[in-house]
Amino acid sequence: MILSDKTIRELLKSGKLVMDPIEDHQIQPASIDLRLGTHFLRVDDHAMDTIRMDEPIHYIEMEQEEIVIPPFSFLLATSMEYMKLPHNVTAFVEGRSSIGRIGLFVENAGWVDPGFEGNLTLELYNANRLPIRLQSGRRVCQLVFAQMDTTPSTPYQGKYQGQSKAVGSRIFQDKDK
Repeated sequence: MILSDKTIRELLKSGKLVMDPIEDHQIQPASIDLRLGTHFLRVDDHAMDTIRMDEPIHYIEMEQEEIVIPPFSFLLATSMEYMKLPHNVTAFVEGRSSIGRIGLFVENAGWVDPGFEGNLTLELYNANRLPIRLQSGRRVCQLVFAQMDTTPSTPYQGKYQGQSKAVGSRIFQDKDK
């Protein structure tokens, strides 16, 4: 079941859902808009000749209020908001329509597991033929929350738990090699 603004407000008020900082206008009828933070990563294509899934990826780290994404380019960013999801609520990351209409795709692999805590790392892709200039503090995506049928036996405890900045892929740590 998708949570309404009323339920989202109740969860925030009770402290069961944490979203900080948050302003009232971010709460939509069935979601919370997330804003762009100031921490960014881009793949350092001069440090590697290929991206491998079994080795750490080299990134260039940037901390700034504005950033330009060149056409057909990929960038990792962080959400301004720190969040903590209850163990019985999951969330979907969806792009905002106004952002998609300028050719910017925003994701977080589309999913936030119950029990996740931290700032989200957002995956940004400029599908346009023109550069896109982004400013921190602007609403770029939204979280749609869903109530789980039961609390999972193991809430999220993965390799991205507690992140406070954009975090690059840690796929090389996966056990399924």
